Amino acid sequence: MADLTLLGICGSLRAKSTNNLLMHEAARHFGPAKFIEGNIRFPLFDADDQEATGIPAEVQALADQIALADAVIVAGPEYNKGISGSLKNALDWISRTEGNPWRDKPVAVMSAAAGGQGGARSQEMLRWCLNPFRPRVLPGPEMMVPQTAQQWDDDGRLTNERGIKVLEELMGLLRDEALRARQG
Repeated sequence: MADLTLLGICGSLRAKSTNNLLMHEAARHFGPAKFIEGNIRFPLFDADDQEATGIPAEVQALADQIALADAVIVAGPEYNKGISGSLKNALDWISRTEGNPWRDKPVAVMSAAAGGQGGARSQEMLRWCLNPFRPRVLPGPEMMVPQTAQQWDDDGRLTNERGIKVLEELMGLLRDEALRARQG
């Protein structure tokens, strides 16, 4: 069986985003796979722009990556009790591409946030936003990194033992789903 392809999408555009650290930590715990980091630096969605110029190349590239991936990780911060605007914009753009690259795709959502809940509300919103695309979003375990600034070492590795155990379990389940989808 060929190697699995794992796509990571980070909902934060910050260079030193702890959600980017979380996405990479998750990829390490997923196990052997070709890891691709998706880009969500898209223009702001505007149906008039789409009608005039079509789907931007970077949007189509991400849609193609989603379609080709065996599994997807979406890691995002909580901004004002919801997902980031950049992540919502990316989901809106992807919804305008041909076909539905998310359909039946195994997806794990996770979050790192400054607050004590670690992004629980953003995860709930993200699940609602993904629902129309009908991916296979894993119901849990829920991976949230609260007070995220204190949870990483100098090498960008998660230090919270409970979080590491949850992440290992979640990535094991995502890998199982990706393998099951390949066989199905």
